[in-house]
Amino acid sequence: MDLQRLFPIGVQSFEKIVDDNYAYVDKTALVYRLTHSGNCFFLSRPRRFGKSLLLSTLEAYFKGRKELFHGLAIEKLETKWEQYPVLRLDLNDENYKDAEALESILNRHLYSWEDVYGADPRERTLSDRFVGVIKRAAAQSGKRVVILVDEYDKPLTETIDNEELNAQMRSILKTFYATLKSQDDNIHFALLTGVSKFSHVTIFSGLNNLKDISMYKEFADICGITEQELHDNFDNDVQRLADENGMTKQEAFDKLRDNYDGYHFVPGGSGLYNPFSIMYVLDSKEFSDYWFATATPTFLVKLLQQDNYDLTLLYEDAYATKNALQNIDVHNDAIAMMFQSGYLTIKGFNNGKYRLGFPNGEVRRAFMEFIVPFYMNVGSDQITYATKLEDAVQSGDVEEMMRSFKEMLGKTPCETSEETPLERHYRNTIFVMVNMTGEHVEVEKATARGRIDVAIESKNYVYVMELKRGTTDEAAQQIEDRHYLDAYAADSRKVIALAVALNDNTHNIGDWRVVNE
Repeated sequence: MDLQRLFPIGVQSFEKIVDDNYAYVDKTALVYRLTHSGNCFFLSRPRRFGKSLLLSTLEAYFKGRKELFHGLAIEKLETKWEQYPVLRLDLNDENYKDAEALESILNRHLYSWEDVYGADPRERTLSDRFVGVIKRAAAQSGKRVVILVDEYDKPLTETIDNEELNAQMRSILKTFYATLKSQDDNIHFALLTGVSKFSHVTIFSGLNNLKDISMYKEFADICGITEQELHDNFDNDVQRLADENGMTKQEAFDKLRDNYDGYHFVPGGSGLYNPFSIMYVLDSKEFSDYWFATATPTFLVKLLQQDNYDLTLLYEDAYATKNALQNIDVHNDAIAMMFQSGYLTIKGFNNGKYRLGFPNGEVRRAFMEFIVPFYMNVGSDQITYATKLEDAVQSGDVEEMMRSFKEMLGKTPCETSEETPLERHYRNTIFVMVNMTGEHVEVEKATARGRIDVAIESKNYVYVMELKRGTTDEAAQQIEDRHYLDAYAADSRKVIALAVALNDNTHNIGDWRVVNE
């Protein structure tokens, strides 16, 4: 009987993965390199990207658990296998509804460490007790201490839309983590992991001894799965996935790449697959949006709305500097937060700036679907509207396509100002509508003679739309004068040019016509 391999879904313990023979991608050569490259590090990676497993692996390594590493790369690299006292702090398992919740989880960890290394009644504050534990652990073992912090920033990301509570969380964590600097002489190795690195004016101002390796090429793939690792470790599993879905193995690999690959944390670095989604799809043998379903990025959408951000720029055309990507100002860095959270990734680098875009189909599709209720009042009819529009776009039914646009625009709140002009309202709304269907859409598409307002592409049709706060004649004239259709002269698909007049009173489409019949 051919038993399916065990995939570590929800399993973040390195010991359990080894003992129970779960599928595992060997990252121990990078673990060895990291532990011999310095002593205090910070790593930012999206949630569900393997950070907890990395810390569990480091914990086993520093506890000298040589038997767990049999057959892995580090077995040939390490010769000493020394044992160190390990203090592991996990901030995942708490709902941070108030400051007491953070103090409670810190207390629980301190109590468990004090059970092992003793306590001093003179140590009253959280940071004083942390210092005391570190000193006693080092003194009792004769070895410097290893400190591993999992999701150090969860109390901050969970309270990002509550400024007062967020400030309380920052204050507690800043004092607590400052211990890592004051106790440098007693620390052999430390790694803090999280989603975001908040700016130096908050908790990192006291931790300037931390080396941020989040965008180091040397450690770019310490979490995640490379293309080569996918083939080396899961070739037979992909074959089973293909068989289950009536595909060839190559087709299955292609679909995995389109949906779950594409994360780049350094320019020109290896593309990485989301390990959470890969484990799920290989286990279930069903392609779906697994990673996105584990949490909803409500706070990110609120930041986008707060910044009046032009959503069309998310289509692989958002730009940021390296400093902006690495250091988050919680109040106004929506794009940097989207990068660190995994919703955007590096697509290119030029003139000191990073070009960002959605990493893959899973994230792009699910994120655009998620934001629809924030921009349109379609309620539970979202799937119905999306299906009708998708059918119209794919079949060339222009009447139905424009009817769908008008219907959805009629349900879209319009709040305009000098910072959010009416043109952006139309662009954002149409962009969200078409992305909801999964069809390809570009807004302000550059051509040799100008920019096409909206270009929608399906398998058999291309729609070139010029939007005018005027008449359809003016819109049609611009299509002709600027030769927009020349951009698709060699395209085998049917090209439909649409002149669209917008009505500022109703904030909707007033009139439209096809101009190239």
